[in-house]
Amino acid sequence: MAEPCDALGVPRPTAIVFDCDGLLVDTEPCWTVAESAVFAARGLPYGPTEKALFIGKSVPATVELMAGFFGEVGNDDAIRAEVMSTVGDVIGGQAEPMPGALELVRALSGRMPIGVASNSPRVILDIALRRAGLTGAFGAVIAADEVPVPKPAPDLYLAACRLLGASPLASVAFEDTWTGAAAARAAGMLVIGVPSLDPDGFPADLVLETLEDPRLLTWASSL
Repeated sequence: MAEPCDALGVPRPTAIVFDCDGLLVDTEPCWTVAESAVFAARGLPYGPTEKALFIGKSVPATVELMAGFFGEVGNDDAIRAEVMSTVGDVIGGQAEPMPGALELVRALSGRMPIGVASNSPRVILDIALRRAGLTGAFGAVIAADEVPVPKPAPDLYLAACRLLGASPLASVAFEDTWTGAAAARAAGMLVIGVPSLDPDGFPADLVLETLEDPRLLTWASSL
């Protein structure tokens, strides 16, 4: 990588790749509403303990975990359809950009190749970006169902960097979950974390509380 940028003290990247859910778009509450509804339909409680198990996981991993909870192993297709329909409706009607997300993306536009690597399937990712007003803002947008293995494998980040024409070793990932940070690290990227949960020990090179951190816009304007 090239010389550090003083605003953040991290090396100047050749590309930046963002996670979406919980990082750019506040979809995690929407997933919580949808997952709660799926649990409630079976008379089961859904609280912080359950949420911590699901956050950051891909839809196939979520469905597999639910099937075990529900005693419905082998019913994955029906559970997936139920989850996708419910969460799509909630995100399309309720999701909002995370604080600072639109400003940061706009500041980077035209200065730096930027992309999205999401553990959501394409249909949900497109709904989230459209709802947030971010459709067309990125040079590469990769969904979990478009790579061989989703996060925590590096495939999503490697694919995004490839489409942006950048080396992962010279690129930065923004992540809010441990699963996503592990994927970016596995790709060889520098990781800036904005943790949704469990900030202590978050596996990032730099951890911020929010995308509204004023240093981020200063950094973006310096690139």
